[in-house]
Amino acid sequence: MEEYAYIIDYLPQGTSTGSFNKKEPICYALGDEEFKLFELVPKAGAIVNIGERTFIGKDTATIKRDVIDHVKRRIGYADLTNNAIAEIEYAVTDIVLSKQEKFVKFFNEAEAITMRKHLLEELPGLGKKSMNVILEERKKGGFKDFNDLSDRTGLKAPEKFIVARICQEIENPDMKRYIFVSR
Repeated sequence: MEEYAYIIDYLPQGTSTGSFNKKEPICYALGDEEFKLFELVPKAGAIVNIGERTFIGKDTATIKRDVIDHVKRRIGYADLTNNAIAEIEYAVTDIVLSKQEKFVKFFNEAEAITMRKHLLEELPGLGKKSMNVILEERKKGGFKDFNDLSDRTGLKAPEKFIVARICQEIENPDMKRYIFVSR
């Protein structure tokens, strides 16, 4: 269950549904644990900033919920605005860097899927040579962080491989294998 989410778009006038009903402000957000997409309703008078991490979990005292009033619904990638789509990569990058330990653990523990395919090969842009270097280096000991991984393997910005894979999983609802995104 998502406790926090990153705001990826804010529509102070609401969505253009074509009806003349009262429109409420809407935020689009990306959960920071399972990468779920949400439509949120901000509190009246709250200052909403794109890229901001905000609490959306259950809080009976509503102390933590200072920006968001409630989660309106869970949405799919196709429901997002163009601005929200453009912000996803930035939000995912922030999440990956803030939870570096979790994603370095993936590099340390990823195993073979089949006799011919390794889980590391599921990362866009990471080929067999790079994968083999990672596997050889991790035999010497686990990677401590992205800098250690980069220094020992020669990969520049290894977090970008994780970010690219997460973005793929968010965009494509029909992928064969999900590694990071909860469906």
